Amino acid sequence: MAEVVEFRVPVGSAQTLLVWGLEEAPGLEHSLFSVFSKFGLLYSVRAHRNAAVAGPGYYAIIKFYSSGDANRAQRACNGQRLFQKSPLKVCVCAKQKVFQQQVLALNSNKCQELANHYLGFNGWSSRIITLQNVSGFDDDNEELGKTLQKRSLKYLCAVEVTMPNHGVRTRGVGLGEADVENGEDPLEFVTATRRVQKLAAGKALSSAFQKILLVVLDNGKVAVEYNSTQEEPTDSLTEEELKGLIQVNELSLEQFDFEEEEVLSELSFDDELPQQEALSN
Repeated sequence: MAEVVEFRVPVGSAQTLLVWGLEEAPGLEHSLFSVFSKFGLLYSVRAHRNAAVAGPGYYAIIKFYSSGDANRAQRACNGQRLFQKSPLKVCVCAKQKVFQQQVLALNSNKCQELANHYLGFNGWSSRIITLQNVSGFDDDNEELGKTLQKRSLKYLCAVEVTMPNHGVRTRGVGLGEADVENGEDPLEFVTATRRVQKLAAGKALSSAFQKILLVVLDNGKVAVEYNSTQEEPTDSLTEEELKGLIQVNELSLEQFDFEEEEVLSELSFDDELPQQEALSN
């Protein structure tokens, strides 16, 4: 039997464990993570104090990406003391009716973590196809003579993700934007530019991963499938067509005495996106 794992925030009850009977202790969430991560990749570990009517102590909600991993963890840990004196109670969350619950895409860091876990660090790669400044693209009605004390920055990015061992290639597009309070300050402007570029690249990477399904087999092997239901019009465009999709003039940074390579130091068109970053959560 196979299980499908998506690059989305897990919301299924079968992927979620409820742990109670926890004693108050320093580093409680870290202890829970150390124990339960042995059974599979975790999305989150959250410990909460019991309600006053339930008495002293804590309970925890642990989310796995895989329901199979959650089941193995429940069977192995239920009734065990693990890291405390009294035994823990662990159960898979009961099924509940979910009313139009929105399924959220994983952020780029979580996508990379999930890909590394199931495919290996060398099992996938990514690269930026295009990164374009689209600031002011929709500001046709901006008043003349408006000061530049506050400027809006927008960058559009297209990223390609490849799984060479599975013959799968996907693309994603992301828009990063932010307001620069002091648009005339060169340092603040360049710092904001780098931040918006990284934001656009991260959204594009996440978008590309949404079109990938990981099929985890009982023997541990993983197959990769392309999710055509998430296909976008940009998927059918050639690389040159993507680069020319939006024709705008790039803002020159020469007036600020900064090299363009410095702004794009972490987002090169020739280099791959970093495959592992610090978790943002």
